[in-house]
Amino acid sequence: MIPSKMTGAILPGNSTVELKEFDVPTPGHGQVLVKTMATTICGSDIRCIYREHVGKGPEGYIPGTIAGHEPCGVIVAEGPGMRRFHTGDRVIVYHISGCGMCHDCRKGYYISCSSPLRAAYGWQRNGGMAPYMLCDEKDLVALPDELSYADGAQVACGFGTVYEAIEKVGVSGNDTVLVTGLGPVGLAVLMLAKAMGATKTIGVELSDYRIDLAKKLGLADVILKPDDQALETIRSLTGGFGVERAFDTSANDQARQLAIRATRDWGKIAFVGEGGTCSFTPSPDIIHGQKAIYGSWVTSLWKMEELVEHLVRWNIHPADLITHTFPLERAAEAYALMASGNCGKVAVTFPEDA
Repeated sequence: MIPSKMTGAILPGNSTVELKEFDVPTPGHGQVLVKTMATTICGSDIRCIYREHVGKGPEGYIPGTIAGHEPCGVIVAEGPGMRRFHTGDRVIVYHISGCGMCHDCRKGYYISCSSPLRAAYGWQRNGGMAPYMLCDEKDLVALPDELSYADGAQVACGFGTVYEAIEKVGVSGNDTVLVTGLGPVGLAVLMLAKAMGATKTIGVELSDYRIDLAKKLGLADVILKPDDQALETIRSLTGGFGVERAFDTSANDQARQLAIRATRDWGKIAFVGEGGTCSFTPSPDIIHGQKAIYGSWVTSLWKMEELVEHLVRWNIHPADLITHTFPLERAAEAYALMASGNCGKVAVTFPEDA
């Protein structure tokens, strides 16, 4: 029995969480009602909404909107006109609902939708920090039985973002991979890079907690702190050449500089971490070494579906990066922990029989 009312978590922007009552929505044409099973917290939630509402345009949070843009669940009701998904299907929600008609939407990149109709779940339309959420069918990706809801919750944003960047620069058994910043996104880079055959993985991180977590998970062959010796150490680990592929997930200026300078000639660097600046000298740092820097923002629907298939094939479980799980009534604790940085991924989960 689907209730008429539900509790949802909103983010006032002063490092607090408020629980409020909402109507359970009814799906219209081409829409479904998803029973949320797991929603993970993203760093952008903390940076742009939780502490204060700093986002503008596509990253602008509408006050009072139910938070949570990394949801996964099961369809419990459907409106007319459904073409693929139906009641009972397990689904991942691509967290940007694009217009579907602009150039980027037609390529599956709803994240880059240029229409004023673009709306992000958890930002401009209600997200997954509630037991139920209204979703457009076009925004859904099937969740295979081999993956848990906690696995699926991380696909759209965290792992999808990483997969897109890896696909842009390419990672194979030819490559040593450097990752600067070992938060949840950085750990996801290491996890996927290893699955793609990277011969050696090197992580750089300041936080002792995150260093210990990366060691526990066994994702990095070498972990360094970002000191004055880091660049020379990386070069010594790579025969003096540097790494073939580097990923910055930290958005820290010095970390980005290290990623560039620790990459060998003809190598490729991907910037994934949001915000910040980067100070480098083009000629010695990239031009003379024939290096390429890629910017990468989330991913497309078809890449998400491809990633899900590969996660099953590689027997990889994104839920391995979740260190703490909370019920909705303790969402305030969940966000506070994520904001502290002393964690891996943090999830809010919902009972199946509720």
